[in-house]
Amino acid sequence: MIEAERHFIISDPDPAYPGWNTWVLTDPDCYNSFLGPMIVRRGGDGLGEDIARVRMFPEIRHRNLGDVVHGGTMMGFIDCSLFAAMRVLDLGPSGFAVTLELQTQFLGGARMTEPLESQVEITRETGRFLFMRGLVVQGENGQDNMASFTAIVKKAPGKKTDLQ
Repeated sequence: MIEAERHFIISDPDPAYPGWNTWVLTDPDCYNSFLGPMIVRRGGDGLGEDIARVRMFPEIRHRNLGDVVHGGTMMGFIDCSLFAAMRVLDLGPSGFAVTLELQTQFLGGARMTEPLESQVEITRETGRFLFMRGLVVQGENGQDNMASFTAIVKKAPGKKTDLQ
């Protein structure tokens, strides 16, 4: 992991979930912290090594009036999962990358009682952009599709002057 990124997240093996790493922001004032602790891994459970898996654990603060996960929480989770996927798939630093486009189709009401998992794959990579797609699933075997998405992420700049 790039040292500067240690200020954004912690990604160490999670003893509660063998084969998974933690993904916790160290700055509680960042928006992403609202999502709570997450775990990440590459592939596994029948998924290929080209799939990044990001899991969040819904809390009461993530619900809407219908007692399911709020759509805004789901969108925030998907967006954060894109950047976690960059790290899990070894695609460079994600801290200063930018989401240019995120299209989401909600497929079902996500239950508050089960983890949500974003499964992200890269469909194309260019010098400056990542084209991504994925599913948010729920259920013991990830059999319930809650959302599908496509995204374009502009990679982090190579030099500080590229930020302007």
